[in-house]
Amino acid sequence: MWSNARSDALVSGLPVPIEVRPVRGARRLRLRFDEVRGVLKLTCPPRTSRRSALAWALKQRDWVDAQLARALPPDPFEPGGTIPVEGRDRLLVWAEGELRTPRLSDDELRCGGPREGFARRIELFLKRLALSTMSEEAAEFAAAAAVKVGRISVGDAATRWGSCSSQGRIRLSWRLILASPQARRYVVAHEVAHLVHLNHGPEFKALEARLFGPGLSAAKASLRREAPRLRRIGR
Repeated sequence: MWSNARSDALVSGLPVPIEVRPVRGARRLRLRFDEVRGVLKLTCPPRTSRRSALAWALKQRDWVDAQLARALPPDPFEPGGTIPVEGRDRLLVWAEGELRTPRLSDDELRCGGPREGFARRIELFLKRLALSTMSEEAAEFAAAAAVKVGRISVGDAATRWGSCSSQGRIRLSWRLILASPQARRYVVAHEVAHLVHLNHGPEFKALEARLFGPGLSAAKASLRREAPRLRRIGR
């Protein structure tokens, strides 16, 4: 039976309530999402403090967002649907007689060609736009940090928005092109800072803040708010 040691989303800093249960014999912290009740369940060794358990759970935010996204209904690329591009909602429009290459305007993302290839062409367009946009931003941040980017690529990792290798290669989620510009730029700045410091120590944090500039905390908060929706778009 789970304990009544429950924290609401506001207290824990997570998007849904979390229940903490010390378990005799547990050797590590373990987190799972109860879709039926809409709560996180955290088990921990008996002597673990509640504060440290919640702090650990908060570090699993990307995983939590991925679980929430899976629990929500998918949001496929369908004509008549609406998706965000750079944080702004755009109507998806299919017009058979128009060019196959999608065209982005202030309020619409239009695409011609056969109907059965609509979703594939939209996704490919977004991936190319993401790669182009974030490559430019990475070059901008890298110049400010006086470092060189080995290679930029985009993917669709389930729980990570970006990664940086010791060889200087940066991989970013193409879904960031759906996010607000400040949220996207935060991730790019974060990964470029890793080109200098492959850790999250004080020097890394100082460089990250310098590269991004004012509003870093607000950008992080934006990404947390937007994440569940971003992860289910196009699925």
